[in-house]
Amino acid sequence: MAEAVAQQQEKNSGSGGMWLSLLAILMGTFVAILNNSLITVALPALVNIFGSTTETMQWVMTGYMLANAVMIPMSGAFSVKFGSKRVFVLSLAAFTFCSVLCSIAWSDTALIVFRVLQGISGGMIMPIGMAMIYMIVPREKIGMALGVFGIASMTAPALGPTLGGYLIEYFNWHFLFLIGVPVGVFAVVICMALLKETPRQPDLPFDYAGAALSIVGFGALLLAFSKGQSEGWDSFFIVSLFFVAIFSLLLFVWVELGKEQPLLDLRLLKIPVFSISILTSGFVMMGMMGGVFLMPIFLQNIQGLTAMESGILLMPQSIAMAVMMPISGKLMDKYGVGPIGFVGLVVMTVTTLELYNLASDTPHEWLDMILTIRGLGIGLCMMTLSTVGMNALPRQSISNGSSLSNVLRQVMSSFAIALITVVMQERQIFHLASISDNLNAEMATSLLANLSGLYLQAGVDSASGTAGATSILYGIMAKEAMVRGIADTFLISAIPIAFSIFLLYFLHKKPEKANEAGNEQKTAA
Repeated sequence: MAEAVAQQQEKNSGSGGMWLSLLAILMGTFVAILNNSLITVALPALVNIFGSTTETMQWVMTGYMLANAVMIPMSGAFSVKFGSKRVFVLSLAAFTFCSVLCSIAWSDTALIVFRVLQGISGGMIMPIGMAMIYMIVPREKIGMALGVFGIASMTAPALGPTLGGYLIEYFNWHFLFLIGVPVGVFAVVICMALLKETPRQPDLPFDYAGAALSIVGFGALLLAFSKGQSEGWDSFFIVSLFFVAIFSLLLFVWVELGKEQPLLDLRLLKIPVFSISILTSGFVMMGMMGGVFLMPIFLQNIQGLTAMESGILLMPQSIAMAVMMPISGKLMDKYGVGPIGFVGLVVMTVTTLELYNLASDTPHEWLDMILTIRGLGIGLCMMTLSTVGMNALPRQSISNGSSLSNVLRQVMSSFAIALITVVMQERQIFHLASISDNLNAEMATSLLANLSGLYLQAGVDSASGTAGATSILYGIMAKEAMVRGIADTFLISAIPIAFSIFLLYFLHKKPEKANEAGNEQKTAA
């Protein structure tokens, strides 16, 4: 039934209406992603503005992430029960309203509360937006459509750090939230005008048990990943969170498999192509997070760039991703996921391995070239790997499949950041000890003597001069250890990307000819 209705919508709306509807969805998702990327770079400034602490203000990000993640599993059920258009527009309107509330926050507590509300309202925008694309776009054009849709997920993070730094430096923190309000209002209006409502099942019972277990399970798991490094992975708090998460998620699986209308349809994982697609795209996401998380640390902590300068340096990579995504979608529609995914994964693997050669004085031109080529590889394979899995689902299961794939990728992304942080710090400690053990004693003594002499010439006493010289030497060693730790982490992050190349064998399938697809649609009609 859903298949026939969707095909009729495609026939009535025509190609122009289809792409205008896609633009409406694109604008909605762009607003949500841009807002979050703006805040990341502004946290230190917000700490000073509100007279808060870094630990407290970190909840501006953590609270949003948790609220956003726990709403993703419910998006499929809500869209089926109330209609995808209605839920998408209401979520976007609520997100925009919460942006206004965040801009008038009078304390750090108020800002955190409003950000949690913003996360709740924004959690369903991305999965429902993706599901609606599958409802309005013919299967033979879905690669191109999702490539265009992927521009929002690539362009917004590229603009966010640079724009956020600019707003903080030249305006004030209120504009971090207000800048997206006009775009959000316009997106709501254009979505109401252009999007068509999907079939609804208002009598569908809501899975309250599954909702409660998913909130507790996924919330505890993501909180443990985000706070594990600061609290200590063996601390009582983190161990308790993992215990609650594992117990709740096991119970969640048992409850969902026993329901005819589950919150998350885990039975979809029985479809091999869909499961392997989630696994493969999750591996690519883990590899990509290495660059997203590590490069700002390298540029700001090692090479001394500001947040705005590092954002400008990293922008070509994101632009390359955004440009390549619609191209890769078009190529996928023509040649299938195999050759496109293979080239993208190989390029991504090689360039990630190349980042193992990072040094404290690495030229920005070389770094920009490697990252831009890496961005082209990511743009080739990211959306194509997701698309091939969603194409394997029946159209009536798209909403459930979208929410399931999004929540699993969210978990894998959080796990990747936690793993990358642990690896980087452990390798940094290893390299610092190695440098200390292999340090040339004669050269170190000579350097300390020269530095102490400079302190004495500046009028500093002998004890303070020796302490200052020792501190400088330790800083040089720690800086080099951090560079090697980041390089080692890039090397390790290339492993899941390379492993994904072998999984392509199970995903490759030649696309259907356009005329065959047209014949099938005529038959269904």
